[in-house]
Amino acid sequence: MGARTDRSRRLPVARHGILRSPNPLVQVLTVLGAVLLVAVLSVSSVGAFYLWNAAQAVEDAGVDIGGDEATLPPSIGEIEGGVNMLLVGTDSCEGANAALSGACQKKTTEGERNDVTMLVHISDAPRRVTVVSLPRDMIVPIPACTGEDGTQYSAMSAQMLNASYMYGGLSCTKLTVEKLTGVNIQFAAAIRWTGVINMSDAIGGVDVCVSDDISDTHTGLSLSKGTHTLQGAEALQFLRIRHGIGDGSDLGRISNQQQFMSSMVRKLQSEGVLGNPATLLNLANTAVKQVTTQQLVLSKSLANPQRMVQIAMAVRSVPYEDIVFVQYPTAYAEGGLRVQPVTSAATVLFDALENNQPLELTGSTSDGHGTEVVGEATAPPAEPTPAPTGSATPSGAATPDASATPVATETPVKLPSSVTGQTAAQVTCTVAQR
Repeated sequence: MGARTDRSRRLPVARHGILRSPNPLVQVLTVLGAVLLVAVLSVSSVGAFYLWNAAQAVEDAGVDIGGDEATLPPSIGEIEGGVNMLLVGTDSCEGANAALSGACQKKTTEGERNDVTMLVHISDAPRRVTVVSLPRDMIVPIPACTGEDGTQYSAMSAQMLNASYMYGGLSCTKLTVEKLTGVNIQFAAAIRWTGVINMSDAIGGVDVCVSDDISDTHTGLSLSKGTHTLQGAEALQFLRIRHGIGDGSDLGRISNQQQFMSSMVRKLQSEGVLGNPATLLNLANTAVKQVTTQQLVLSKSLANPQRMVQIAMAVRSVPYEDIVFVQYPTAYAEGGLRVQPVTSAATVLFDALENNQPLELTGSTSDGHGTEVVGEATAPPAEPTPAPTGSATPSGAATPDASATPVATETPVKLPSSVTGQTAAQVTCTVAQR
């Protein structure tokens, strides 16, 4: 789609819709929470009974997004092969969600839109995780879709991405992202605002950093310079905020969300959350409640706690540097009110993912000047893999020298600088608007 415009001379993008942007991160919680409970619960009859009830509740609410539903193996273990999963945050005005949005109260919003859209790619061996955020105001073609009520929607050549959910629900957003990226999506989930609040409470909060005092009258969030542990409504506000940070655009908000998710990943790995039965049970129970109260929607392919566990087990030990959060590359259009996809740069990214190559970021952390790197995190030591029964080293035998076999190294793919983002190893802070 041609060269990018000079960002130093243009207006911030996507300033419309003051209070419309929920959060994507929760799906990670759902797939790491509701999820890992199985590994813990299935060891007892009480746990098995709870799991059966939870699985039934989730499966009954699953949404068909097309494609064949894979048969689950009889045992719980790491999922085989790679995973492509769509995670969506919507701006519903139903029930308690309406109180969280001025647009809902003023009745200036139409339909339910996917204001946060993320594609999560988990590669096969070696495992790597890449989370691609797609700007809500990106102009894309939307294919013909069928809504859950059977309504037929004609294909459209140029619409904002966040209209896809309004035209056909989760399945339509899935088809739209597949058309844009060329990626076959197997699993999908969508969450509403109140679901975000409940899940962030269940995990016990996430640490975020701000480089200076920030205040936003649109979301009601004010934070002083430094580090804060956010949960509940404050976590939701932080994930929605764009006024008062970076250049005030939706692109700045995306990097803010990436900071939150990177911090959450480090917490899950370093603080033993994934090995704490009580926390996992709490996350699982909360996730199931979000499904049954319609604050969380899952595809039929994902609507099974056993499948969730298999996905979670595939990512639990991925090194921080191989967990990468990027934004789909864009260029400004319509005087800075919208963005167009830069497909030439995106092709480099998706080709690397298809070939399971490591990624190297060459651009900034934010396309909207929303974050800056302030440090680097060190991953916790990997847990030793227990030797198979009967394979212990005999007494007196020499211990194999790990250094005797050189480890093959891969040359990372250098992404174009227009593909902005960060890894979970990078500690970032939100930058106040100047």
